[in-house]
Amino acid sequence: MPLAAAQKQAIEEVVNAITTATVSKGKRLLSAMFMSLVDPKEWPEYYEIIPDPRCINNIRTTLEKNRYRAALDAYTDLSLVFWNALYYNEAGSQIALDAETLKRLLETEWKKRPILPSPRTSPPPRSAQKVHKTEEEESSPPPEKPAGPPAATHAAVASTKHTTPIIPTTIPAANGASANHHVSNGRTAPRLSSPEEEVDIGSVADLQVHVPTERDAASEEIIRHLDKSLPRWPGFFEEGWTGNIKISYMDIVHAIKSHKDVIGNRYAFVLESVPERAEIPYLSLNTPLSLKSIESRARTKDYSTPRDFDTDFLQLFTKARRWHDPGSDAYGHVLLLQRLYQALTSKEPPHGPPYSSSTNFASLRAGPGAFDPDPSTGVTSDHVPTKDRKFVDLHHYKGWAITVGDWVHLSNPDYPSLPTIGQVHKCWVAEERSRKGQHGVTVCWYFRPEQTHHTSDRTFMEGEVFKTSHFAEHPLEDILEKVACQPAVDSCHGRPRAPYWHPGFPLYVCESRYDSGSRTFVKIKDWSSCMPEESRQSVPIYPFERVVPPRRLPSPFVGKGKNGAKASGGLIGGSIVPSSRVTHIIPISTSASNATTAMDRSILSGSGLTLGNNAQQEKLPPETTNHFDRDPETDEVLWFAAPPINVAPAPVPKHSLAYLHFLAKKRKVGAESSPSAKKVRTTPF
Repeated sequence: MPLAAAQKQAIEEVVNAITTATVSKGKRLLSAMFMSLVDPKEWPEYYEIIPDPRCINNIRTTLEKNRYRAALDAYTDLSLVFWNALYYNEAGSQIALDAETLKRLLETEWKKRPILPSPRTSPPPRSAQKVHKTEEEESSPPPEKPAGPPAATHAAVASTKHTTPIIPTTIPAANGASANHHVSNGRTAPRLSSPEEEVDIGSVADLQVHVPTERDAASEEIIRHLDKSLPRWPGFFEEGWTGNIKISYMDIVHAIKSHKDVIGNRYAFVLESVPERAEIPYLSLNTPLSLKSIESRARTKDYSTPRDFDTDFLQLFTKARRWHDPGSDAYGHVLLLQRLYQALTSKEPPHGPPYSSSTNFASLRAGPGAFDPDPSTGVTSDHVPTKDRKFVDLHHYKGWAITVGDWVHLSNPDYPSLPTIGQVHKCWVAEERSRKGQHGVTVCWYFRPEQTHHTSDRTFMEGEVFKTSHFAEHPLEDILEKVACQPAVDSCHGRPRAPYWHPGFPLYVCESRYDSGSRTFVKIKDWSSCMPEESRQSVPIYPFERVVPPRRLPSPFVGKGKNGAKASGGLIGGSIVPSSRVTHIIPISTSASNATTAMDRSILSGSGLTLGNNAQQEKLPPETTNHFDRDPETDEVLWFAAPPINVAPAPVPKHSLAYLHFLAKKRKVGAESSPSAKKVRTTPF
């Protein structure tokens, strides 16, 4: 009797989770080496040592043809794929690491589905571990790192992107009403007070006294448990989509697919690497969608309205933002392509093709921390402008309802992978002649740690940002997505209630103001004073089971801070900096006479040449300089004409000790049974 339909579907979901799991920022599928059987011509000894070879493609075919009679039979076959790889390959090799990762993923995904029977964790009876009676006969290998079958070298393991959607449950509110009462299909609800917030819970600094740098596992589990139970994002709003696109659909698709940086790197791979059927946690848009499918529909003129085309592209960008790690280059490429797309679908699209921009298509010429704080520069002001604009209650844009008090990610002209964080203080329609009718928002910028100047011994809370006095006017095209930010003290006690935040969306915390002129931090005593006048009510929270202390992180310019090379801030003071990842150090003295003068290390200076009157010098754009290391003192790009000579050779794949022991025993038995071994000398000495 074949499997029940529900069990078959559950197993298919498990197989899909395994085949779509990726590492190295979404660029490499973990399952690639396990999809087909090992080539018997290239690896004949594999079939001598492995009693029961298996591969994912054959298992999937068997499942599709309803040939499995029991769910555990399918589990045994899937686990054999990875047990075989673990036995054949050297422990610690990339294939073994991948196999161990996928074996653990198989166990996790299988146990998530109650309809499937409990699996065994020890090797199956027909595994090489059992047949050859290795020391691992009755216990699983230690969960160090992953594993896989024979073959080529892989990139280093990062973090897998898998998991099936979690069905949220309703948490009772303090007044007995359902928490879902506040959700209205993504609309901005009135800001209500919360009984959970009326308790004096002290300051975050008080919590740090007895709290280690690394948050304990129990706290992490509390956060995960709450997030799983919260209402999911209901999806895009019904209004705000483009009704008239001036550029043809195929031209837009081509512009996105062919866009390159100044050195010829193509960006569209960050969209193409997102699986069409990727299961992304907490995402309400899990229908099959890819850049290829959008291109196919556009080519066959399958889009009946501009809104359908617009919706598909924004859903694709949403998937890609969640798929790639925030702050990574791939994540930045997604945001840049989204900003390009929003420019192409605006009322006044840019000239092209090809389409290029010195500001990564952002409307402002500089982002947080990368400009002179003098208001006369025109990037920001120290107040909310009111001249030549009509204020409105809200804007609808690309499926978002943007109103006063909302937090948003905005396109960063300097570093796309670090989107500008801002809170909306005004929504307006321009009335001045040069931009009459333009819709936009005035936001207060919040700086990230890497956009501030601070001492090397300063630590930051995870996700911490700082309120500034910089107000900037952005057109709606600069808005990438809605996010959330809460007072640091509240973050220790719970999560913002829907619709202010949904699991999966970026969530920041704020405790202090930052003055970019004096480069000082001041703790905020009254959070309501930071809010727009129209939105000063406290945001209700879903409470944790207990106080969860914040995780403290070192300065992004010290140690292994991953965004140090992309920062517009730096270190101040005379502290010793233990890392070469510092972007630049500001001297203590502000006088010109005491400032450190950087040595001119340009090629022209070194060669003794001078530029003529007609010569031109150009600076490398940020998207190019971000790929190179910088001098820790001058912040200059370090350029080398050739790679280092002494390069360590790549390690050669090796077999496991179990397999080598098997070969030794085989040779020994063969030697003992050969005719020459049977000749015994009988003549006495």
